[in-house]
Amino acid sequence: MRNALVAAATLLGGILSPSLLHAQDAQDLARRFGARPAVEDVSLSPDGSRLAFLAPSGGQGAVMQSVELAGDGTARPVYMAAGNPERLGNCEWVTSDRLICLIWGVVSSMEGPVETARLVAVNRDGGNPRTLFGGSVIDWQGGEKPEVLMGGSGVIRLDTSTLRYAPVENPFRNAADFITDGHGTVRVRGTYDVGGDGYLNDLVHYFYRRPGNKEWFRLSRRDTANNSGFVPIAVDRDKNVAYGFDKYQGRQALFTMALDGTDTTNLVLADKQVDIEGIVRFGRHRRVIGASYVTDKRHMIYFDPDITRLKESLKKALPDKSIIYILDASKDEQKLLIYASNDDDPGAYYLLDRQTRNMRPLLTVRPQLEGLKLAQMKPITYPAADGTMIPGYLTLPPGKDPRNLPAIVLPHGGPSARDEWGFDWLSQFYAAMGYAVLQPNFRGSTGYGDAWLQKNGFQSWKVAVGDVTDAGRWLVKEGIADPNRLGIVGWSFGGYAALLSGVVDPALFKAVVAIAPVTDLTKYKDQYRRTTARTVAFDFIGAGPHIREGSPAQRAAEIKVPVMLFHGAQDVNVDIAHSKLMAEKLKAAGATPRLVTWDKLDHYLIDSEARTKLLLESEAFLRQSFGR
Repeated sequence: MRNALVAAATLLGGILSPSLLHAQDAQDLARRFGARPAVEDVSLSPDGSRLAFLAPSGGQGAVMQSVELAGDGTARPVYMAAGNPERLGNCEWVTSDRLICLIWGVVSSMEGPVETARLVAVNRDGGNPRTLFGGSVIDWQGGEKPEVLMGGSGVIRLDTSTLRYAPVENPFRNAADFITDGHGTVRVRGTYDVGGDGYLNDLVHYFYRRPGNKEWFRLSRRDTANNSGFVPIAVDRDKNVAYGFDKYQGRQALFTMALDGTDTTNLVLADKQVDIEGIVRFGRHRRVIGASYVTDKRHMIYFDPDITRLKESLKKALPDKSIIYILDASKDEQKLLIYASNDDDPGAYYLLDRQTRNMRPLLTVRPQLEGLKLAQMKPITYPAADGTMIPGYLTLPPGKDPRNLPAIVLPHGGPSARDEWGFDWLSQFYAAMGYAVLQPNFRGSTGYGDAWLQKNGFQSWKVAVGDVTDAGRWLVKEGIADPNRLGIVGWSFGGYAALLSGVVDPALFKAVVAIAPVTDLTKYKDQYRRTTARTVAFDFIGAGPHIREGSPAQRAAEIKVPVMLFHGAQDVNVDIAHSKLMAEKLKAAGATPRLVTWDKLDHYLIDSEARTKLLLESEAFLRQSFGR
């Protein structure tokens, strides 16, 4: 349709106006980038013969589908959740004939929206659906029997076909975690610390068992307020150690602790610039084979020489893919599920047969983007006002001179999070519409150590928001951004930072778009007042002058540029009352904000129509605010 309109405009001497052509482009691109991924949560059966994945079914709904890899590639529906309110996620194989899926959703209550979740086991043909009890899966038992270990306040061994179960660990109050050796034996447990007021505090105590011994021994104590103390995350049965994270020279590092009574601790991996962020597991028993960290890009460090050699072979086989993950493996580890992508490629899944050395493509993540030239994401640094160099990612519209462009600063959510290099549907849409997009990892972001984290993005909001506004100033100074066409768009904490940027420098950004933003820190604390996490949340948000000074809604009169707000009414992360309060305060100050809401959506707006609307209307708002 779009090509026909362009051709008609050319033949008729440009009767079709540029604004109409822009609207057609915007609608097409918003639809394509706003669409949910066609494939998510892909997993390989233990015998390597079948694939399961989730496909969107409209709204927030999803269908789990199964594919016989030796067949014609036809995907057959197995289980469905309509999305209102129940949704489907995280489907994994128990055996080659049975799967477990997470069913979750948000429902209304007297206290506001509440998230619910349960696990359902189902045969690969959709038969014998069973709702599981006992918590979450902590051990998959290798894939031979339809049994798993479920951990909650205790641990049970549960047959997912019959629901027969046997106790493994007796329940106890304040249970935080159970960790097995991947072969059905519980080796570590965690216990929440409870203060005299009955609320959870920032401490978690960990205990371990020696081989063949039922007695619990003290392992470590974790203080979540300052991320100090060893926190175990996996157990290696053969090495008889627990892998976990602890501080090393002001950053998070990976250690092992012996589980033999010697308390021997060894540093496994550390980096001088950034935190070690995660471990890499492999096989049906989820053994630890490596770890990962992110500098300008993510690095995967493998401890297993065979996997290292395999990764090098995959890089040669997929030379245009910088991100390559081994996602799943058959029980004999001869068939592997591979995911590969790039900054300008949403990715695809492949099946590798290690015996035949044959690798074939299986599924494309976002087929609706095929044929589009996507933008490249470039790691950059820019100076903050105090001279600190702030890392970030710059995405420029493909095929355009990077000078004097309309531009957007796009701060991430969290604040305990960070952006990293790779495909991003939000920044890619704006780049496709001709905007330069800068995503700053401002101070208050995670991944860069204690000094970078500051107190956190709320208590240290002046530093965090200062780094965000400095990103806009850098775009202008470098000549990339037209100073009259510079906007800011943020989601969650990013929306909070976007609104506050209009307070600290009212003339810098010409428009603010805030999606599901925190707008009042007192109101944010109130969300946790009646929960067991009250003490932890209150400590995180803090008390003092920053509660008012760092609340955009309390300073709405200082914002002098147009503001647009988006929010789902079923948001359990940030109540929709935040956006409603912000809109009210802006109106009271004489402004005319726009507020777009959805009655049945939550914090993430996982709905293709909603995301299309978000993209289309936010871009139109920016363009109008810039006078374009």
